[in-house]
Amino acid sequence: MSPSRPAGPRNPAPGRSAAPRRSAPPSAPTPAARPVPRGKPVTAPTPTVPQEEPAPFSRAVTTYSAGGARRYSGPVAPPVVSTSSEARFAERSRARRNLARRQLLLVSGSTVVVGALGWLLFFSPVLALDPAQVHIEGAGTVVAVDQVLEVVGAHATTPLPRLDTVGLRDEVLEVPGVREARVTREWPQGVAVVLVAREPVAAVPEQPATAMPGQAGFALLDMDGVQVGRVDAAPEGLPVVDVPVGDKRTLGAVLSVLQQLPADLLAQVGDVSARTQDTVTMKLRDGVQVDWGSAGETPLKIAVLSALRASPAAAGATVIDVSAPRLPITR
Repeated sequence: MSPSRPAGPRNPAPGRSAAPRRSAPPSAPTPAARPVPRGKPVTAPTPTVPQEEPAPFSRAVTTYSAGGARRYSGPVAPPVVSTSSEARFAERSRARRNLARRQLLLVSGSTVVVGALGWLLFFSPVLALDPAQVHIEGAGTVVAVDQVLEVVGAHATTPLPRLDTVGLRDEVLEVPGVREARVTREWPQGVAVVLVAREPVAAVPEQPATAMPGQAGFALLDMDGVQVGRVDAAPEGLPVVDVPVGDKRTLGAVLSVLQQLPADLLAQVGDVSARTQDTVTMKLRDGVQVDWGSAGETPLKIAVLSALRASPAAAGATVIDVSAPRLPITR
């Protein structure tokens, strides 16, 4: 028998160092065990795991994930396109019929809307011209407003979108005394007519060939030489013009002079005569004769005549010659 080896720590294997032993941490105090009654076995309670009940009437869905990995990513609806060729052709045909039906309904609705709008604008009485809503401006003292209203009233009941304002303007220009006109629509049923009247600036005695038998009068002319009226006696405030018959140049020179005269000087002119366009002569209402000459330099002649009329040196003069305004003559 070999002698017994004394108890003690074992020597480590050659080449290995002995690892120090770690002391176990102190354990927490265990609670005192309850006394178990004798005669009954002790068994640990088994935990119950709640079971999920399947939802009634639920349908199975298939879930897919990218990369082939199976994970939950939400329900996926079953495919709409049928798998058989006959079913797919039927679905396509049904889709084409539905698309054609929607397009037909859209075109039909648009046609109805456009037709109703066109009837409302161009044929219905909603926008028809009302003669009571016609406004006329600028008639002056020559243009007869009743004649203008009669011309415009001939287009009553015509919808404003169809009203030819250019043609209506041409008709208004035919009214005596109208020089210019502008016609504009006033929605929904009105029209505005703005006139430029031919105001008379001179009265010309009618010649026997143009006057009515037994009725010699005066023709009223505007600044363009257009007759805008006729009177039996010369109107007060309008000069009487005596020029050769048919001489448009001479008449134009006289009217040009009268047009440029200021209102206070024009009111003093009683008669104007001219044999040529360079021999215009005016007779003022106080008896003074003014030799005007041609229509040239009219503003300078007006200034010279006004200065001479106000000068004491020209007081009592019966003739004032301003045909050469830089060398006026009084006598």
